[in-house]
Amino acid sequence: MTTALFANPARMGAACAAGATTLFTINDSTIKSLSESYALHEVILFRSVFGLIIAAVFIFPFAGGWRVLKTRRLGLHNLRGLMVVIANMSFFVGLAAIPLADAVAIFFVSPLIVTIFSVVFLRETVGPWRWAAVLVGLGGVRIVLRPGSATFQLASILPVIAALAYASLLMLTRFIGKTESAATMTVYIQFTFITVSLAMGLAFGDGRFADQSNPSLHFLLREWAWPECQDWLLLVLTGATTGFGGYLISQAYRVAAAAIVAPFEYLALPLSIFWGFVIFGEVPAALAFLGITLILASGLFIIWRESRKSGEVAGDEPRSRR
Repeated sequence: MTTALFANPARMGAACAAGATTLFTINDSTIKSLSESYALHEVILFRSVFGLIIAAVFIFPFAGGWRVLKTRRLGLHNLRGLMVVIANMSFFVGLAAIPLADAVAIFFVSPLIVTIFSVVFLRETVGPWRWAAVLVGLGGVRIVLRPGSATFQLASILPVIAALAYASLLMLTRFIGKTESAATMTVYIQFTFITVSLAMGLAFGDGRFADQSNPSLHFLLREWAWPECQDWLLLVLTGATTGFGGYLISQAYRVAAAAIVAPFEYLALPLSIFWGFVIFGEVPAALAFLGITLILASGLFIIWRESRKSGEVAGDEPRSRR
């Protein structure tokens, strides 16, 4: 079973995407819980430092050691890092003001953007069944969003910005993944986060621009504070989830077509609803569960479809296995 998984690029990409999505939703919940006490750039700095340490200990030794730092595409790594910084900052600033499930649901315009980008920029072929499944999933997202409800406030625009940046990030991942390893892409993203977070800390860390009346702006611009003892574990958790999650999602988009991998990220929606209920006591409206069913159905359909067409799509060779 394990051999079959690693021998099939589409299945491996799907498994990596599912694992990464689970870790990312844990990361989202953890950062939301820290948003009332610490500045976003401070949290991101600690997250990136711990993520880099964890990658160095658990990932680098199996990916060529410190040779993962070698690259001939530093400019593209920096551009990719900028996209993920924009995506993360926009999403988490919005998360401070709106429920976790709502933020993730709005963010899920990204798989549609990824599918469109994969056709326009990567010249990948997307069949009618996959288009139909993605559209059904997006229909489910629309139901969860409930147009005209309180979800559509100014802060709701931020996850949309995050989705655009994230889709661009994934296209860059697919492009440079032909020559760059997942470990290399992971480490340069962490370097970008550390650089941007330190710059923001120097500019805003004293809290003089903080806005107490706006939770999003206050999370972005509040003063730095030394973490409480009980919060260090949460900060380490953010590093672990982003370190392993970043590696897995990079690997997913390296070995499989973007239009195959993207639907599996729909798992983030039911997971975010679960964490939102367990951690924050947020309960979605009953109609939202219909949307979740459609989203999950589309993902399951993709799995079934690809298992039947493994010789046509899922059997494509990956560009690189480094």
